[in-house]
This record gives sequence, structure tokens and C-alpha cells, in this order.
Amino acid sequence: MQVAILMIHVAIAIALVVLILLQQGKGAEAGAAFGGGASQTVFGSRGTGGFLSRTTAILAAAFFATSLTLAYFATQAGQAPEAGIPDARLIEQQRGLPTLDDEARDVDNTAPVLEESDD
Repeated sequence: MQVAILMIHVAIAIALVVLILLQQGKGAEAGAAFGGGASQTVFGSRGTGGFLSRTTAILAAAFFATSLTLAYFATQAGQAPEAGIPDARLIEQQRGLPTLDDEARDVDNTAPVLEESDD
């Protein structure tokens, strides 16, 4: 379900980008005086403005709805695991390896002391 909504979300996002790029800017009406008005006959006398604006608004509402739905699914997925490096003892216990605490304790691990020479 979540994957299907995500795919719809991506398709809507791509369609929104295409529709927004197809729309004319505010100063584009001046081009109609030089013969650019013939392309508006496909979408009626108002041109593509009404159709593209309405379609963009519908797709924007659908994009908002799918965004909220995906956010809801993300919150219901559960808590994220803790970030960071796990404790070394926990890793060694999971692998069944001996830990550092399991070593013999009678071994002298102190560093040797250097003899001082009196010159």
C-alpha cells in the first residue's frame, strides 16, 4: 500500500512540474499580437490558462494528500533504532566470541617502568 502511494506521489510530482512549465507567464499575452494566438484555439477562447490552472490545482491537492498519507505511514512504522555505535560487549556476545572480561585476570597487564639513569 505504501509503495503504491509513493509511486502515485512521484507521478503527481512529475506531472506538476510539467504542467507548471507549460503554463505561460504574465507577460506572455503580448505574443498574441504577433501571431501567437492560434495555439489557443485548441483549448477554447480563453486559451490554456483555465485548463492548466485547474489541473495544476487538482494535482497540487492530490500531492498534498499523498504527502500527508506517506507522513502518517512513516509515523506508524515504529520507533527508529538508536543511532550510534553499539557497545563492543554486546557485539561480542551476539557473535559468541569471548569478551575481554572473560580473559584470565592473573595476567600482569601493567606497562614496564623504564629505569632512570643517573648521569
